[in-house]
Formats: sequence, C-alpha cells, structure tokens
Amino acid sequence: MLQTTGFEPSEPQIDQLLAPLGRFGVELGLERIQRLLAALGNPQARVPLVHVAGTNGKGSVCAYLSAVLTAAGYRVGRYTSPHLVSWRERIAVNEQPIAADALVARLEQVMAAIDPDQPSPTQFEVFTAAAWLHFAEEAVDLAVMEVGLGGRLDATNVVDRPLVSIIVSLSREHWQRLGPTLADIAREKAGVLKPGRPVILGPLPPEAKAVVAARLAALGCPAVWPDPAIALGDGQARSGAITYPLPLLGDHQRVNAAIAIAALQSLRHQGWEIADQAIARGMAQARWPGRLQWVRWGQAPEGFPLLIDGAHNPAAAQVLRQYVDRWWADQPGEAQETVWLMGMLATKDHGDVFAELLRPGDALHLVPVPGHETAEPEALAAIARAVCPDLARCEVHRALGEGLTAMAAPGALRVLCGSLYLIGYFLAHEPYQDGFAADLPPIDRSS
Repeated sequence: MLQTTGFEPSEPQIDQLLAPLGRFGVELGLERIQRLLAALGNPQARVPLVHVAGTNGKGSVCAYLSAVLTAAGYRVGRYTSPHLVSWRERIAVNEQPIAADALVARLEQVMAAIDPDQPSPTQFEVFTAAAWLHFAEEAVDLAVMEVGLGGRLDATNVVDRPLVSIIVSLSREHWQRLGPTLADIAREKAGVLKPGRPVILGPLPPEAKAVVAARLAALGCPAVWPDPAIALGDGQARSGAITYPLPLLGDHQRVNAAIAIAALQSLRHQGWEIADQAIARGMAQARWPGRLQWVRWGQAPEGFPLLIDGAHNPAAAQVLRQYVDRWWADQPGEAQETVWLMGMLATKDHGDVFAELLRPGDALHLVPVPGHETAEPEALAAIARAVCPDLARCEVHRALGEGLTAMAAPGALRVLCGSLYLIGYFLAHEPYQDGFAADLPPIDRSS
C-alpha cells in the first residue's frame, strides 16, 4: 500500500491525549483560546500570519502558499484541518508534518496550561494552541493557517495584524452555527479581516459580497479580487505576468491559484523576497491529497483507476461534477456510466449534494463513514432515488471494501466521494497506488 500522506493510520498516544476533549464538541468563541494562549506566553505574537478563510478551497490555497514560501527559502508553518489519516497532517513546517513525539510534547504542554477553574477549551482549541506553540518554538518566519469554522470566533483568529487575510469562497455550509443566510455566514467569515490589513478575495455570491465589501470599507482594508488564472495548456497557468505549473486538478484551481499568487504579491509588497522562479518551483511541488486525486485501487489485474474527492458540501459537489463532465468530454467516443461510491455524515445537506452530482444513467453505491456520525446508507438511498429517479443502480453496502468491489464495472468512471473522513479511511486502510490522471489509461468504452 502506498499512502500519499505517509502516515500510519493509528497513533494511539495522540488519540489518547485528544479523545477526552472530544466531549466538549464544537463551541465557537475566543475567550478560552485567548486564556490558554496567555498561559503559554502568547506564542501567536511571535508568528507572522497569513490567515485563510472560506467555505471551499482553503486547503489548496494553503498548500500553494506553503510550497512557494518554502521554495523561496523561508521557514514556513502550515496549519490545516481536518486531517485525512493522522492528526500530524494538520501541523507542518516546510511541508514536513510534525513528528509524533513532538506533537505529544506540544499537546502535553498545552494541557498543563489549562486552568481547571475555568471552562475547558475544546479539542480544536487545544490543538490550535499546540500549533501556535510549535510554530513559535520552531521559529518559523511565518505561518499559513486555515480557519477551522467560520472566522470571527474561530480559534485561529487571535492575531490583530495578519500579514494578509484571505477569503477564498463562500457558500451555505455550517449554517446551523454561522447563521441561516449567506449574509450571516459572510459576516462570520469577514471576522478575520483586521483594520488596515491587506485582503485577497475569491468570487463571492452577491449577497455575501455586499457584506464583505461593507466590512472592507469600514476597516479600511486594501483588497484585491484577482481574476482566475489563465490556463495555458500542458499544465501551465498564468496570473498577470507570472507563469507557473498548476498541478492540482479541476478548473476551480485557476481561482485558488490566482488567490495564492495575489497573496504572494501582497507579501512581496511588504518586503518578503519571493522570486518568480520560487513561485514556479513551489507551485509545481504543491500537493493536496484527497481532492480530485487519481489512484489505482486494488491489485492487478482486478484493480481499477479511481477518482477520490471529499466533495462534502453542495459547492464542492458541483466542482466535482464539473470535473467529471469535462473528463468525459476529453475521452474518445461517447460517455458511458459514471459509478459513484459515497458515504456522508449525518449533518450534511444530502439532497443538495446528490442534486449536484447525480445524473440519469449514473450508478450509485452507498456505504457508512466509519468512526463518525454517519448518515445511514439506506436513508441516503431513499433521498438519492427521490433526487434522481433515473439512476441505473442504487445499492447499499455494509462497508467501504464491499462497495469498492461492487463498483468494478468495465467502461465506467469510478468516483469515491462524499466525506473527507471516508477518503481518509480509504487512504489508511485500502490497497492503492497514487497517480495523476495523465498516468492512467483512458477508459475502454468498447467493454
């Protein structure tokens, strides 16, 4: 088994430290994290920050920025969530994940600083404090940090003067916590903006854009709304006068890459030395597993090419469907069957995700998401049949491996999606080989 993340699926000591904190759930607010960081000597004050918020695309932008800044010779911290296989993925310095023993030590330092007479910090707050502490102790030149949830009250939002703030995208997700409308969600995301500090923004829905624009004006933030990168062919793209490789798949990466390039140019204007050659080299090295990633599942000759993608909300599902449609358009002959293997969490907008993905004639296989609050596959099947009554097949399976075996139809495009946790389980437990689409043979439509 070749794991793209390079992690063992189980690191018990880390899990044992973090598991008791899981009972505190998700609780937005800054008082607990600020109190905890103060007890640790405010490590965040020693770490220049690039802060990345948004609904989708945050991880890709962080991957681009971290890779380029590392290529430019800086010592770069990167903090992202969730992880696919190991907690260690979330904290990296110069593209190298934190060592298990170092993460245990950081977590123990953080937990020793918790005031037992005050409300306990959440699991995410403890882990975020560990990231700040690690980056400070490792003396990074700057950190690229992804917002966990929302922005205004997120545990990463504790720096008054970030180098640059980014809002990549915005759609209706986590509305139960952030508010029912796009305007409500936009207000929460815009909470990462700070007075007078530069901001890079991706395309936003009109209702959300109006809220963010008003906040920009109120805070006097210089803002850039970059155009998507221009695709030049042969995996190359251009933003302004800068040409660079674009290794991550999907047309939406033209937006994410342009946002990253604009943020790098903002850093240049602030005196950071980032040559065009470093941009080209770093962009070529950027990797973000589990998002539009081609693998080959199983052992030859029974194995088959498989496209894996989290696609855990309607906006991400729309991007995945666009990629699938474009992929079929590039194949010789007429399109045949797209076979979906999906599992989703109970909290997601199942019908909206199915509406974006499914088309008449598609086949759908449904499995539970192991180890998480999964939606029942039987209930998902009923929703899917209502959304798309003309599916070729809709089958339920007890486990991921059973579903993978069932989708081995010749002449089909096979896609695993619906939850990043399901993708992480696949990467940790299933036999596969990593590969890019260009390395995989075209589908034989004559089968």
